Amino acid sequence: MMRAIVLLHRWLGVAFCLLFAMWFATGIVMHFVPFPSLTEAERFAGLMPLDGAETGIAVADAVAASGIADATRVRLIQRSDGPVYVVSGRSRAGAVRASDGGGASVASSDVALAIARDHARSRGLDAARPAVVARSDYDQWSVPNGFDRHRPLFRVALGDHGGTEVYVSSLTGEIVLDTTRSERGWNLVGSVLHWIYPTVLRSNWSLWDCVVWTLSLLALIAALLGAVLGLVRIKLRGGLIGSPYRGWHALHHLIGLAATVFVLTWIFSGWLSMDHGRLFSRGQLTSAESSVMNAGPNWTTASSLDRQPVPPSAREIEWFAFNGSLYRRDRMGLAGQTLFKAGDAPLDRATGFLDVHEVQRLIARLAVGCGAPSGLAGNDNYPAQSTVPGAPVYRSYCGGLWFDIDGADGNLLQRLDSSRRAYRWFYGALHTLDFPALIAHPWLRDGLVVGLCALGFLFSTTGIVIGWRRLRRSFAG
Repeated sequence: MMRAIVLLHRWLGVAFCLLFAMWFATGIVMHFVPFPSLTEAERFAGLMPLDGAETGIAVADAVAASGIADATRVRLIQRSDGPVYVVSGRSRAGAVRASDGGGASVASSDVALAIARDHARSRGLDAARPAVVARSDYDQWSVPNGFDRHRPLFRVALGDHGGTEVYVSSLTGEIVLDTTRSERGWNLVGSVLHWIYPTVLRSNWSLWDCVVWTLSLLALIAALLGAVLGLVRIKLRGGLIGSPYRGWHALHHLIGLAATVFVLTWIFSGWLSMDHGRLFSRGQLTSAESSVMNAGPNWTTASSLDRQPVPPSAREIEWFAFNGSLYRRDRMGLAGQTLFKAGDAPLDRATGFLDVHEVQRLIARLAVGCGAPSGLAGNDNYPAQSTVPGAPVYRSYCGGLWFDIDGADGNLLQRLDSSRRAYRWFYGALHTLDFPALIAHPWLRDGLVVGLCALGFLFSTTGIVIGWRRLRRSFAG
């Protein structure tokens, strides 16, 4: 048995030592530079004021013109070519002109260029020499599945000092992603390597999922076998832990003993990042819950909301259904909105957020035995955050099932059953060290992440040296 363990660990180590070193090194980079995305603050800042935009058609007519039968949300935004309704369903999105209901997809590079230029101007970015670089379904930064409803994308280089590039949806004309030269450079030695994320592989999600899950599992087995050997081979010398090996083997053994707990938990939790429902639940709604939460609204009831004038300072107006009622929210600022309910006067509250009693009535339709919703505290172990700064997040406890609802727009932020709550600790906490106590002291968390990953990298380096020497001897023989 021990001989089999030695041989398996040896050759798995030879095969994966470089991968281990890469994961630890890139983990440090990823801690400080996340994968490029368009934040809600950046998206909202890039919107042009509606400035009392005139709409020639009602919201219900815009939904009908879009052809999206399962539309759940509609937004009115100002584009460089006029105001448009962006209609979103469960799996697709589209845009129609607010003037006459005609299609407002973007087929022309000139239109995409104008949209990107206006977005940059609204955000205060330099766009003196913008140019369309490409129109494609995938590139290195747009491979995540969330962009599927917007493909193909126009990639526009602004020509500014930071090398900013923005991506324009060909279906809605919205800016959906931005990257900078610095982000792209750091992510090439960070996320792209860490996630094994080359475009040709990641664009096929099923293949990527299978490859990375398998590699992670084999790496975990190699680490487990090494831990067994490391403990079995301990030699006590004068009451101190020693190693029977010499040179690089002794260094590998002793550093491995020091890093065993971290290496095992980090590789294990990294493997769980690819779980995708294999061992733990995915936090998705059941079909019955989805039929309640994502029920298509009766858009004809929007007529009373259509009569409300468009505020000159509004940058976005959204219509959405919640618990059978249609709402409209006028967004004047990132953290400010006014909420209307179909058939009612404006919800005259300073915050303009959903009423907690309305949230409770919806939750009662999702599950039984639910208590009254409560707002999340800042130090919650299972954090959820609204897209609107300062907006409440309502949590309802339905026995072992929890629901988190965004008070700003009625979206479900989290569905936490016992499996999903366990996954939060086995993956999130172990892999990113986002324990509440460490989140409260970010400098301490930064130091631990860098220090532990550096220790793991040093440990992997000793494995690389040993592996290279083993291969050299094998080929020489």
